[in-house]
Amino acid sequence: MAQQKEAAVVGMWVFLVTEILFFGGLFAAYMVYRIWYFDAFAEASRSLSLFWGGLNTAVLIGSSLTMAMAVRSAQTNKRTATVNWLVLTMILGAVFLGVKVIEYADKFEHHHVPGYNFQWASHEAPAAGAPSTLLGAGEHAPATEGAAAAEGHRELSLNADQLQLTTQIYFSLYFTMTGLHALHMIVGIGIMLVITWMAWKGKFDDQYYTPVEMAGLYWHFVDIVWIFLFPLLYLVERHV
Repeated sequence: MAQQKEAAVVGMWVFLVTEILFFGGLFAAYMVYRIWYFDAFAEASRSLSLFWGGLNTAVLIGSSLTMAMAVRSAQTNKRTATVNWLVLTMILGAVFLGVKVIEYADKFEHHHVPGYNFQWASHEAPAAGAPSTLLGAGEHAPATEGAAAAEGHRELSLNADQLQLTTQIYFSLYFTMTGLHALHMIVGIGIMLVITWMAWKGKFDDQYYTPVEMAGLYWHFVDIVWIFLFPLLYLVERHV
């Protein structure tokens, strides 16, 4: 039994390392494009809802707690508590996915999905050939670099056509990263459905709870990925 648990733990960590490398590559690509097109990324980020993003962050932090309680209950041979905590974790996961559906629907409604129908109408984007405008200056007016630097503002150096193109890069990364994360959430909920059924049938006790523990590791990993996604996607120069 001990050898089986050790093998399961090692296997799970190997899997998680590959997942870290996978998401790490996406994060690296995002950071490169963010450096290249910071103004466009900051502009596009402001179209995301801090309320929904913050709510989902709180929901996932709560789900990490309930998952930890499920593992602890399994370790102490508390069948009913294990089932209850697992169900609560799945409910929180479903709430997270529901919020993402709301956010995605808003992006479709406003044509922020990259592709042929993509539209980006920004009050901060100057027309082609027009002078730059100040980011974060409220009512924007043409200004020189010196004035912008003196007031502590960043100039928006992209014209409307350039902003239309570069904001698509942001939303391509947004949908790729959040979509893959949501897919991992769905897989996690599916795993927990099986684990919950096993717990209800009394398959676990204080000597055997490895499946619950491995599901917990996976779920915590998915939560941590979102903890990185939230500031990267939602908080790009939000103070501007």
